[in-house]
Amino acid sequence: MREFFKYIVLLLFFVPLCAVAQTGKWREMYKVKKKDTVYGIAKKYDITVDELREANPDMKMPGYELKHGDYIFIPFAKTASAVKAKAPKSNTIRVGIMLPLHNADGDGRRMTEYYRGFLLACDELKSEGLSTDIHAWNVPVAADISQTLADPAAKDCDIIFGPLYSSQVKVLGDFCRKNGQRLVVPFSIKGSGVQTNSAVFQVYQSDDELNARAIEAFLQRFKGYHPIFIDCNDTTSRKGIFTFAVRRRLEQEGIKGSVTNLTSSAAVFSKCFSRSQPNVVVLNTGRSPELNTALAKLNKLVAEVPGLQVSLFGYTEWLMYTKVYADLFYKYNAYIPTAAYYNELSGRTQNVEAAYKRWFGTDMLQALPRFALTGYDHAQFFLRGLFQYGKAFNGTRGESKWMPIQTPLNFKRLAGGGMQNSSFMLIHFKADRTLESISY
Repeated sequence: MREFFKYIVLLLFFVPLCAVAQTGKWREMYKVKKKDTVYGIAKKYDITVDELREANPDMKMPGYELKHGDYIFIPFAKTASAVKAKAPKSNTIRVGIMLPLHNADGDGRRMTEYYRGFLLACDELKSEGLSTDIHAWNVPVAADISQTLADPAAKDCDIIFGPLYSSQVKVLGDFCRKNGQRLVVPFSIKGSGVQTNSAVFQVYQSDDELNARAIEAFLQRFKGYHPIFIDCNDTTSRKGIFTFAVRRRLEQEGIKGSVTNLTSSAAVFSKCFSRSQPNVVVLNTGRSPELNTALAKLNKLVAEVPGLQVSLFGYTEWLMYTKVYADLFYKYNAYIPTAAYYNELSGRTQNVEAAYKRWFGTDMLQALPRFALTGYDHAQFFLRGLFQYGKAFNGTRGESKWMPIQTPLNFKRLAGGGMQNSSFMLIHFKADRTLESISY
């Protein structure tokens, strides 16, 4: 993630100058009163919440709170007429949750946490004057979802989140398409119907889709680097799909890399590294023991060859090892591909985690990604979009101004079908010990 503290310092330094230079862009300055909300102020001046935030960048900073006595810029409305035309008829979004919400097994506990995170987001939206009417149904693996859909409340929903199980998706998808509803499928990996059903928003991306994006990101990011592929002798690994594809693409572009083995001698290992180009190292496994051995060999090499430039390109699993390997990830300028990133050091993350414990009396499950944060981000993304655009909301890049805590979303329409999430990023551990999130 970007280094927010530097941004805050720069923002504070330049505020007076910007205020003078941009006076023609602001309608007036407003002094915040007690019980004011961002939504209430925007509504008062007939502007959108996003327009108000764009005029006041500090509102988008982690942990921002509207305080009595603050002065904020009120911009001229840019899109008022367009937003009014697209806005939903009611100020209430009717939401359906159809997931296994029980304590009988891991699926139920994970989905219950997702639902709780969703509720936290809805409470935050309520504080901004945005109302939700939520109906939740427990839909376990053996449930006949058609029985759930017989409840009249199901037909009244504007948007439904679920189900978890692939066998239930088609029935629910057909129901939503028939009734003009949106269906967000957060987790199912098969039978999503997104290829043929225009009502479906498929969040999950297959391993093949993420692998293809990781290949393109690697080729784009490491132009001019000398690639080194380390065979880690892991017969259980499926990472060869990635490394073979990258090597083939590099060969097609006339780029020669080096191949070595985790058991190679120090001399053979050293010969694979360029002294004139920066090097990027790729393992063919995501496991921790092999990563540990590779890092030990790199440590010995860079100690013997001062000035050697080395970067690492890893796998999503490496994010689980951050507490152990963070120092070495920073040292070797590591890039880790992922569709979601849990940053425990983020103030926004910590605020939601604290609220979760305060509300529900327990910590979130130790899983990556955190299911409560996934639910929180999903609610913020989709419900804010529906409040602003109504049924015109498609979740495409630039439509949503929501800054995700963990789970970014960016949808693209499939020909003849629904909307498929295509969000992908590289988490970059920079040498100055800051994190950078690079979105694609």
